[in-house]
Amino acid sequence: MRLAPWWALLTSGCAPLLLVGSWAIAQARQGPEYDPARETLSVLAAYGADSYWLMTGALLALGSCYVLTAHALRAAAFAGRLALAGGGLSALALTLVPVPSSGGALEHGTVAAVGLVLLAVWPPLAAVRDTRAAPWGLRLDVSLAASALMGATALWFLAELHGGRAPGAAERVVTFVQALWPFLVVVSCRRRFA
Repeated sequence: MRLAPWWALLTSGCAPLLLVGSWAIAQARQGPEYDPARETLSVLAAYGADSYWLMTGALLALGSCYVLTAHALRAAAFAGRLALAGGGLSALALTLVPVPSSGGALEHGTVAAVGLVLLAVWPPLAAVRDTRAAPWGLRLDVSLAASALMGATALWFLAELHGGRAPGAAERVVTFVQALWPFLVVVSCRRRFA
């Protein structure tokens, strides 16, 4: 029995590529006045930004990748799969509340925070009880370490948002780590029975 179907490599592998590719293209379209270290990805996805449609499409694709990967990770515990899918739904919901919308800063921040939390807690929630038979990506010790890294980078991002000099850089680190982890888990599940 396969712990994840072959197409899970595609859905999980596309997530970090879509994320980095879309922000790189959007930054170039925004021009030299956009500072990726100081400004968040939300600026690229804001109404009126040159890259609004690109970033909206990327968020839709990214959220879909998370939801499909959660469905595919058959070996993962249900709570973890649910949290990963919830993170994907949060990415989809961000397209409904881009900044600035009418009063959208609070709504946008809330939806983004929910997504960051769900994506940070899904690894240990997905861990399986029998660690002897588990793929390395679903072992509790590895999952806790991944979650701790995601939590630490999310806290860094939060600190940068409140008076730091590089919230854009911090956001890129946390979102990339969170996008990469599902792919690594799928690879571990595929290698387990390869």
